[in-house]
Amino acid sequence: MSSSATATAMQATEASRPPSNSFMSGERRSAVLCLLLVLLTLVLYNPVVHNEFTNLDDDDYIVHNPHVTAGLTWDTVKWSFRTYHAANWHPLTWLSHALDYQLFKLNPAGHHYVSVLVHASNAVLLFLLLESATGLTWPSLMVAALFALHPVNVESVAWAAERKNVLSMLFFLLAMLAYGWYARRGGGKRYALVAALFALGLMAKSEIITLPFVLLLWDYWPLRRIGGEPVFSSRFSVLKEEPSGNSAATAGATVPRSFSFLLLEKVPLLLLAAGSGVLTLLSQRSGHALRTLGEFSTRARFGNIFVAYVRYLGKALWPARLTALYPLPSKPIPIWQILASAATLILLTALVICWRNRRYLPVGWFWLLGTLVPVIGIIQVGEQTMADRYAYLSYIGLFVAVVWGVLEIAQARKIPLAWLAVPAILVLVTLGAVSRRQIAFWHDSESLWRHALSVTEDNYRAHDGLARALAKENRPEEAIAEFNASQKLRAYNASAVLDLGVYEQLNGHLQEAIQQYARAFDASSDSRSRATALSCMAVAFMQMGDMNRARTTYAAALQQNSGNSGALIGTGLLAERDGDFASAVARISRAAELEPSDVSYLLLAQALRRAGRAAEADDALAQAQRISPNLAQAQRSVADALAAAGIKAN
Repeated sequence: MSSSATATAMQATEASRPPSNSFMSGERRSAVLCLLLVLLTLVLYNPVVHNEFTNLDDDDYIVHNPHVTAGLTWDTVKWSFRTYHAANWHPLTWLSHALDYQLFKLNPAGHHYVSVLVHASNAVLLFLLLESATGLTWPSLMVAALFALHPVNVESVAWAAERKNVLSMLFFLLAMLAYGWYARRGGGKRYALVAALFALGLMAKSEIITLPFVLLLWDYWPLRRIGGEPVFSSRFSVLKEEPSGNSAATAGATVPRSFSFLLLEKVPLLLLAAGSGVLTLLSQRSGHALRTLGEFSTRARFGNIFVAYVRYLGKALWPARLTALYPLPSKPIPIWQILASAATLILLTALVICWRNRRYLPVGWFWLLGTLVPVIGIIQVGEQTMADRYAYLSYIGLFVAVVWGVLEIAQARKIPLAWLAVPAILVLVTLGAVSRRQIAFWHDSESLWRHALSVTEDNYRAHDGLARALAKENRPEEAIAEFNASQKLRAYNASAVLDLGVYEQLNGHLQEAIQQYARAFDASSDSRSRATALSCMAVAFMQMGDMNRARTTYAAALQQNSGNSGALIGTGLLAERDGDFASAVARISRAAELEPSDVSYLLLAQALRRAGRAAEADDALAQAQRISPNLAQAQRSVADALAAAGIKAN
């Protein structure tokens, strides 16, 4: 019997069935299932209330962002729309963080739980979207449950700074629901609602620029605006649920349109996507996030693209070794791996095309491929080969293809749908258990980066993140070891090397600090940076008691930049040590003019008093007191500087 004859027979069987006496109406059942999805999501993600902020962007986005920690003010609103901070333009995301701060201050539990609530809302919207478009409740529920519980989505939910992902998805799904309404009933106002929701989503994260492409797929299936009969008379008629207020059956069938009409219909949305793309490129260029061809060649990019697609497929089916950062490979990807990955993708695409009469297959497959295009690495942003957060949108297509495929196989083999419930529950329970474990890795920065190091190789970013976490916990020996491990894998820039030298120096590693300053000097591209490195090196020499090398190094710093305040203060202190108080006053006074600070004025007061100029010393002390945010701390710094120079404080 042909597939069309089978479908006709199924329709006849369905039509001959007596009316359902189900105790629960379609609308009521959908409402209960929505509550079930919310409950499952909240139970799964409840441990995030015990998680801290991590040093993976949370500091930059929230903790140390003065605009966010000002709360939801008019100045914050203006800044949100004007800034490219963190190499992104996403004003709605900034406003979301500012609102969280307004409500919860810096209590991470509140920030995390809002992301969980948005994720739960997304799962509900996905369920309602699929149910309204296909009329099938149980497969729609399964897709939404996979989305809610899959471990790959933990990164998007448990990482506070990744609010932009769950927030943009919220508006993406709302736009798709509005589009279904527009497709069935038409009207400019309904289309304007789609565009407005899309614009709001783009202002949360530009990754959803593929919405116009996804809507074309949605036109093909399940809306079937591109040829074919309505979805309710298709091969799944035997699975058709009792009509509910959420189903497309009650909303009216869509009108078939030509492809050219449907493409033209998407032009306003494409223009929004293009504008968002331009803003994204400008913001990423301003933040130096774009990798050049010199840093990451064309061959390396396209090799990584093929491999990354297959890795995304693998992690969907077997979500193991998930981590916050998958580093770019230190060595070229083997050609066999690239060819094998490309062959896999070509084979799967060919099979999907061969089975295109099962419309959910090409829609699900090309949803996966297409929505990953902006983040797959054609334009390489950042230093990752792939990221779990990039799959948050893309896996929906894969879930649809798999769930509807299993249902069709069950229908063909006359397997009762109830028999699928047990394996479905086992799959969801397994995914939930793995997700629970993954959530624990996001508890704090140390847990996050130690896990990353355990599942990746040559991950210099993970070593650096762990080092910063250990330094914050006042574990300098462990931190320095991790900093050095990171630096061996990839040389730090001059500024980072200088910071590492300062950290070594503060923790008594003077010889190691001098070596870091020498590296910073060699890596510096301008005289001001080189002068700073030499000035810091001279301080280390002073602390070691080597005043001659300190004097020589300070002189070299001033040759690089005569206005380097650190070198001026250092040479002033050495002059004061030698009894040349006039030179000491002149140099320290010059430093205070160039870079006024409480420390410089306190040192100037000390030198003036030694030079017998008590009134001027009192004026300098008063100036230090006026501008100091923490006078006691400044006085301790002055005492340390005098001790390093071998000068007894007055």
